Amino acid sequence: MSERRVVWFHRLVLWASFLCLVLGGGLLTWQSQAQEDERIALVITVEGAIGPATGDYFARGLRLAAERNAEIVIVQMDTPGGLDAAMRSMIRAMLTSEVPVAIYVSPSGARAASAGTYLLYGSHVAAMAPSTHLGSATPVQMGGGGLPGMDPPEEEPPGDDEANGEEAGNGAEEEAADAGDEQPADTRRRGETAMERKVLEDAVYYIRGLAERHGRNADWAEEAVREAVNLTSREALEQGVIDVVARDIDDLLAQIDGLDVVMERGERTLDTADLVIERFDPDWRTELLQVITNPNVAYFLMIIGFYGLIFELSNPGSLVPGTIGIISLLLALFAFQLLPINYAGLALILVGLGLIVGEALMPSFGILGMGGIVAFVIGSVMLMDSDQIAVSLPLIGGIALLAAGVMLWIMVRFVGLRRQPARTGQEQLVGSQAVVLEDFEHEGHVRLRGERWNARSSAALKRGQEVRVVAVEGLTLKVEPAERSEQ
Repeated sequence: MSERRVVWFHRLVLWASFLCLVLGGGLLTWQSQAQEDERIALVITVEGAIGPATGDYFARGLRLAAERNAEIVIVQMDTPGGLDAAMRSMIRAMLTSEVPVAIYVSPSGARAASAGTYLLYGSHVAAMAPSTHLGSATPVQMGGGGLPGMDPPEEEPPGDDEANGEEAGNGAEEEAADAGDEQPADTRRRGETAMERKVLEDAVYYIRGLAERHGRNADWAEEAVREAVNLTSREALEQGVIDVVARDIDDLLAQIDGLDVVMERGERTLDTADLVIERFDPDWRTELLQVITNPNVAYFLMIIGFYGLIFELSNPGSLVPGTIGIISLLLALFAFQLLPINYAGLALILVGLGLIVGEALMPSFGILGMGGIVAFVIGSVMLMDSDQIAVSLPLIGGIALLAAGVMLWIMVRFVGLRRQPARTGQEQLVGSQAVVLEDFEHEGHVRLRGERWNARSSAALKRGQEVRVVAVEGLTLKVEPAERSEQ
């Protein structure tokens, strides 16, 4: 009877396990189906400067929205601008996205300056919260200074019309008129070069193309690029720059419900009623990319990696410098892959560091070291192949001064060592005390530091007498009595 109970108990456990598997599989299938049927609005957050990390995070957000069949992607943005290449990659991703993208400048007090204005114009829905602003879209060099290489227009000294006469005045007016026919007024006013005009015109027509695609105010967009003007959210709505002013995301979804937007494959009517809001916040990958893609951090990681490997190769087995060096160098190379790098500048930096290390290993009284510092500084300035991003000049100068200080210390140390008396070799034997092993007048043997040496002396010497080495001639010591040397 007990055996039958055991058999029934085993069968009951098996059936219970099978039932649990069936119910569990059905539950997972139901949850998956419910998740697919759920209509969501994916919200991602862009704060701070636009860079490679922002572009990577934005692209991953669009891919996730496509996988989840989201109705819309809402980009909650507050940015002062950023890197042109990253901005354009984000706009390309928006224009080709299967999911509509709404750029929402929020919360109150936020801004969409410079690159943010371009992103707002490139979005399918442009929205702002109250007390926000956009504009200042003129392309500038990182750190200020206007367009790359822009110099202020030179002012002509006031002329003396009375002294020069009426004829000279008329000639000056004619020359000015001729110059005005040949040069645009805006160019004369801003003192731009041909390259600067290319950059400006490219930016103008890029943002105008985005405005015309989505039916927004193209004239103000051009003014924002040329004159760096700004608008508040209310003014932007009145002038047709944006589509909506919304208090929050719920208000935004309510206002854009039924709005027609231009997608890559034609127009599409938004259906944003009763959407479930799902957030895709920046993760550790985005935060890590934001740190290492900072040009100063990437530059410093490269320096640490280079010297870490040099120290490891000069002292094999220490492990710590090599481990830190290889990790730092790999992180730097990964960051350089995302940043606009000038490879000629990178090559100059590596050559400069190699020459500085060569100066430390083979002192050349500054020739290698000075050449290395010059190559290092020039390469560092050239490293970033973009006008919107660059390595900090104080950081470059600090590292160059540190390298110069180390090189100077090595040179001073080397000269000091050369002035010290020799401690090994035959030269070190001169001045040492020895003991005569047998009586001799001119040639014999002495004991020096436990060794038997041939000796030559101009005076007669006796066994046990102490002598002083005055010269070394091959394997023969030239000696003299120690008493004579003391006198």
